[in-house]
Amino acid sequence: MQIRVLTKADVLRFVSMPAAIDAVQHAYASIARGTTDVPLRIDVAQPTHQSHSFFMPAIVDGQSLGMKIVSVFPHNGPQQGLPTIHAIVLLIDAGTGVPKALMDGTELTILRTGAASGVGTRLLAREDSTHLVVIGAGAQAAGQIRAVCAVRPITTVTIVNRSLGRAAALVATMQREFPQIAITATTERTRALAIADIVCLATSSSVPVFADSEIRPGTHINGVGSYRHDMIEADPQTLARAYIAVDQYAPAWSEAGELIAARDAGLITAASVIEIGAIANGHAPRRTDRDQITFFKSVGNAAQDVVVAQIAYDQACAAQQGTLVDL
Repeated sequence: MQIRVLTKADVLRFVSMPAAIDAVQHAYASIARGTTDVPLRIDVAQPTHQSHSFFMPAIVDGQSLGMKIVSVFPHNGPQQGLPTIHAIVLLIDAGTGVPKALMDGTELTILRTGAASGVGTRLLAREDSTHLVVIGAGAQAAGQIRAVCAVRPITTVTIVNRSLGRAAALVATMQREFPQIAITATTERTRALAIADIVCLATSSSVPVFADSEIRPGTHINGVGSYRHDMIEADPQTLARAYIAVDQYAPAWSEAGELIAARDAGLITAASVIEIGAIANGHAPRRTDRDQITFFKSVGNAAQDVVVAQIAYDQACAAQQGTLVDL
């Protein structure tokens, strides 16, 4: 039995952000149609390290089958000199059960998480949105910028972060990719949000990273940073006045801290929230007016990983790239 091994460089070479956005939108639509099975991910916690390892399987449309394993070890940097997040994705032939590909999942996670915000932005943000604000300058921030710029005519990007040093490094990287866009970094959140059309939240905060009063009418917000019930990026008061979409009901209500907090405070109910796939399928509306605040919350699911991994695998096979390993 042979398996094709793809590196981070392979994933980046064979999957463009627009292709990832289309694939993730298809995955969301198939979840809403009931043709995709995405079990709740298994979270193996290690309190000694304050770490989590997630095991995330999915089968999309009965054709793309696989699993992502991702570990989050927050103390890796200062203690080990290692990245906080490591991930791999395994693809399996849906007709035979034979493992067919193993690939780097860290860059794929950044790609598919960005693509999720690309879908949320494409379906919910105003068509003429030009100013993007990203709160957080960590691993996911670059993917958020790439995705939003792929679906809206962005002319200005403001990165809000507590540390200007890290944000400045991200500005330099993004400016090389998008020389036509004005990209800056700041610690002045309120000032940036006052003129934002789209806001991406990409932090690991346990408290809201903005106040509801700072969000102006018509803003679209993507929340991708929080993935546990005790992590909250968005002000629950904002959710109370927003049109809310999630990637998938069960994981969102289990893991999205801001949704849980808003529900427990009596600000929203289950009926307040729809799946983004219902919008993609035309079974639920997009934004209803220019002043409506829209909020897309993604805690991430394996269907996203599997469909993006499938693109990487198919393209690598077509190009006869990657390393074939006999098991």
